[in-house]
Amino acid sequence: MTANLSRRGFLKTAASATAVLYVGATADGVAVAAGNTDAMLNPFVKIGSDGQVIAMIKHFEKGQGPATGLSTLIAEELGVSMDQIGYEFAPSNPEVYNNLFFGPFQGTGGSTAMANSWMQYRTAGANAREMLIKAAAEAWGVDASGLDIQNGMVTGAGQSAPLGTFVEAAASFAPSETPRLRDPSEWKIIGNEATRRLDSPIKVNGQAQFGMDIHLPNQMVVMIKRTPQRGGLVAGFDDSAAKEVKGFIMAMPLPTNHGVAVYAENTWAAMQARAAIEVDWDMSGAEARSSAEIREGVMAALNTAPVYNVNKADQAAITSAVDASAKVLEKTFYFPLLAHAPMEPMNCTIEQTAEGDIVLHDGAQMPTGPHMAFQQIFNLPADKIHIKTLLAGGSFGRRATPEADYQVEAALAFVMTDRSRPVKLVWDREDDIRGGYYRPATGHKVRVGLDADGNIAAWEHQVAGQSIMKGTPFEAVAVRDGIDNSTVEGLADNPYAIPNMSVGLTDTEKATSVLWWRSVGHTHTAYVMEVMMDMAAQASGRDPLEFRLAYLSGDDADSQRKAGVLKLVAEKANWGNPAPGNVQGLAVHKSFGSYVAEVVEVSGTPEDGIQIEKIVAAIDCGIAVNPDIVRAQTEGAIGYGIGHAMREKITLDGGAVEQSNFPDYEPLRISDIKAIETHIVPSAEAPTGVGEPGTPPAAPALANAIARLDLRVAELPMVEQGVSFA
Repeated sequence: MTANLSRRGFLKTAASATAVLYVGATADGVAVAAGNTDAMLNPFVKIGSDGQVIAMIKHFEKGQGPATGLSTLIAEELGVSMDQIGYEFAPSNPEVYNNLFFGPFQGTGGSTAMANSWMQYRTAGANAREMLIKAAAEAWGVDASGLDIQNGMVTGAGQSAPLGTFVEAAASFAPSETPRLRDPSEWKIIGNEATRRLDSPIKVNGQAQFGMDIHLPNQMVVMIKRTPQRGGLVAGFDDSAAKEVKGFIMAMPLPTNHGVAVYAENTWAAMQARAAIEVDWDMSGAEARSSAEIREGVMAALNTAPVYNVNKADQAAITSAVDASAKVLEKTFYFPLLAHAPMEPMNCTIEQTAEGDIVLHDGAQMPTGPHMAFQQIFNLPADKIHIKTLLAGGSFGRRATPEADYQVEAALAFVMTDRSRPVKLVWDREDDIRGGYYRPATGHKVRVGLDADGNIAAWEHQVAGQSIMKGTPFEAVAVRDGIDNSTVEGLADNPYAIPNMSVGLTDTEKATSVLWWRSVGHTHTAYVMEVMMDMAAQASGRDPLEFRLAYLSGDDADSQRKAGVLKLVAEKANWGNPAPGNVQGLAVHKSFGSYVAEVVEVSGTPEDGIQIEKIVAAIDCGIAVNPDIVRAQTEGAIGYGIGHAMREKITLDGGAVEQSNFPDYEPLRISDIKAIETHIVPSAEAPTGVGEPGTPPAAPALANAIARLDLRVAELPMVEQGVSFA
């Protein structure tokens, strides 16, 4: 992926939607009454006559920090402090606010928010600065080259005035194709350790508005009586008992027959009425397998020749090379289905305006998806559909499905009414765990041959699992030669210089519904790669750090940057010198353009209880725009990866999910990790992802620490493989 958008490309993007010079315009680009001097100087910068700057944020905020990060870029280039800038979420308009890595699609994911916006938002801020300076130069009758904006003041030539003074005049200038971007030596905010999040105060004082907080006048709440097995259909239902619930309004099958929509005056009434409804389900086409059957299917696929040759290697020759090696290491791994389980379950609210427009209030991760779906459902043009993006209480990928599932569900529930009342769809935790989308169940079978000196002679790697992309609208762009890269990413493209490596892939039948999950395929490929590298180091009698560095000795950027985070984490974690009685484990992985190495130090024993004493991480994500956010995201990603590896899995019994809530799908607890710290590699490279890269190395680093206690875990969760946690 490229992290840069040319300045000319930025201007073309803006001009294509006639959004470059909205004078006196709202965030939607609609002209407002004369006398209002707020101006959209470009699609990403709105400035008021009071000097207040608003950054238009095209990526939704689920806690990962783009509202602050993208605002930082504009503030730096424009010349205002973080106290002088606020943010609004951009409207749904992929012609202007598309993710530059996703094509003509507006959305957040793949840890791309900062990477795809880096040049775009800097250019927007620089253009706004130059337009304001030109206006000031004309007003003062001076040369613009001697002026600058600092802390919201236009200064130079013996003059000084707040930038708001020149907003209206600035809008009369066309933006430059080549605005001057500030040199890194001028930066005051980018990379500043003291910069704090813009959304923290409202989340502390209760002003933050999440999707679940929406309460429109006269709204109805709808909850769905869902099939216990994915694919079940409504054959009939009885709502006579529900009619006795105070606040119950009505119940109707969804047009798809995938559930019964239960309408009520409030959430509690909807819950009670839904529980009272009896449904006759047609399960003839529903998922009926058990978790054991799903696992058997994956393992059977691993024991046959792979269907796809991922890296086009001579698989027969590599098999022979492994067989001829002085020592052969072999391991089979299995990874179960996992739920996303964000703290805020799915929800959204739909209303129809007096003009007949449809408005969706949602923590929308991929607004283009529901926008397109609503055009079909309501038979309306794109400009009659509006999405108001709100804060979201987590996602981990769940709020972005190829079929815009919960938004479509809400739209179908709304379209069945007379549309006179807004409809708020609410999922509860049980809906989310039992009826959601899951990380695919996946298996790996690996054979590594070592020569007489303990060096890797050949590596044979086979993967079997459920494709996320096949059968979805993303298949055309995400699947090549039959290979869904999201299943094997992090294997054939790993930076290790491993000789004679083959990677094979076989797809297995999807279980219930699968979806990208925080770090997608890297969540299991990193585990296997790093556990096998540890096993190879152990078998060769070499230090795991030294062994890895031997395969990262090239002068290419991948090798150097991956080696760099290994060396930094080893230094900061005092690798090889744990506290008395403790052991350490190491792992490193590249994902989403970033490099992360982690050392996990544990005490105790698997039998009596493992305590994670400390986790130390090093990350190279290019320029760390907001170091505080980089650390927070890395530490959160580590906790997410560790917690799931320790205890969690989704199991099916006759096609029905057995888990329902946090008591039986237990998240990480604060007491699970005593200490955690993150170190950032200084870099001049363009920013890359930070939301997900901390997750892949976390579980294998823990597994490699436990292996020092003579227990090698190849199947997750760990608690089912003889590991207990204190």
